[in-house]
Amino acid sequence: MSNQVVPTKGNLISAKKSLQLSKLGFELLDRKRNILIREMMELIDRAESIQNKIDSAYSEAYLLLQKANIALGICKELSGTVPEEDGLSLSLKSVMGVEIPILSIKESKEHEVPFGLYSSNSDLDKAYRKFIEVKLFTVELAEVESSVYLLADAVKKTQKRANALKNIMIPRFEGTVKFISNALEEKEREEFSRLKVMKKIYKDR
Repeated sequence: MSNQVVPTKGNLISAKKSLQLSKLGFELLDRKRNILIREMMELIDRAESIQNKIDSAYSEAYLLLQKANIALGICKELSGTVPEEDGLSLSLKSVMGVEIPILSIKESKEHEVPFGLYSSNSDLDKAYRKFIEVKLFTVELAEVESSVYLLADAVKKTQKRANALKNIMIPRFEGTVKFISNALEEKEREEFSRLKVMKKIYKDR
């Protein structure tokens, strides 16, 4: 690129400006990448914590359900009374320009046990509430894992753009600035030498 640029002061000013903007762009992208990585790592830790809660809640829920099945028999008919979930909603929030999901479940009477007192026992009621916990944790985990995926993709793209500036554009503009500066300095030296010769010629007349 530098060999194709006419070495003028105007082009030197333009090349220096482009170099400055490229360096600023790299700094901003590098800062964005660090913020995204920090956000992503926090979400990964959160996802691990949620997964542990899900595993624990599942274990308790299945143990309680097993006890209820032993006492009441297989609770297949009772399971049909559990309402379907239709209150899940999705919204978005922006993190450094990356749209990540926010999942929520509208408040309802889902924590009220849907089957009657005579057809169930306390273990089945507790199991139902534990499975509700599992559902809520699962929604939260889906939100976090989706956010991690989107942030990881954004980090990859940001890193690619930062690398292009650092390894291609900045060296290219630095080369252009050096080429033009050297050419202009050489031209000034030639002009200075020419003036000295002309001055000597006029002096000798």
